[in-house]
Amino acid sequence: MVIRKATPADSPAILAVLRAAFAPFESRYTPAGFEDTVLTPDILRERFKSMTIFVAEDQGIVGTIACAANGEEGHLRGMGVLPAWLGKGVAAELLGAAEVELRAMKCKRLTLDTTEPLQRAMRFYEKHGYRRSGRVGDFFGMPLYEYEKTITTEGTEGTKTSPSPSSPLW
Repeated sequence: MVIRKATPADSPAILAVLRAAFAPFESRYTPAGFEDTVLTPDILRERFKSMTIFVAEDQGIVGTIACAANGEEGHLRGMGVLPAWLGKGVAAELLGAAEVELRAMKCKRLTLDTTEPLQRAMRFYEKHGYRRSGRVGDFFGMPLYEYEKTITTEGTEGTKTSPSPSSPLW
């Protein structure tokens, strides 16, 4: 398996991965929330302009994640792995690539947001050092939980203990 930066030519495969990854949860999302999660071609085009998107490839694209820096804060979005590849290390490798990218951009605090139906994702992020910040937003009518992790440019990591400031959602 190879983790690499995505190109716009990867768009159909990225959209297919996101749709397959989140299909089991569609009934728990509002229609607008699901569309924002699995993206449309237009939303993905905009994401390419503002974020770095990675893909995991093994005889086709099997996973994806996006990240962006805003000063010392990095934000992760849109992680998805094909169901057949769950539990095979794809998500950990994608997360690692995004964290390396954000560390290189001098980010010290990483954030991501997730929803209640994604309990497996929550456990995965917690296993990788992310903790709930206490910030809960609204995601098209459902609670959106912010997770955070502090990092240093040298590579050591820890969790933030003070309340998090408001941060924009990318």
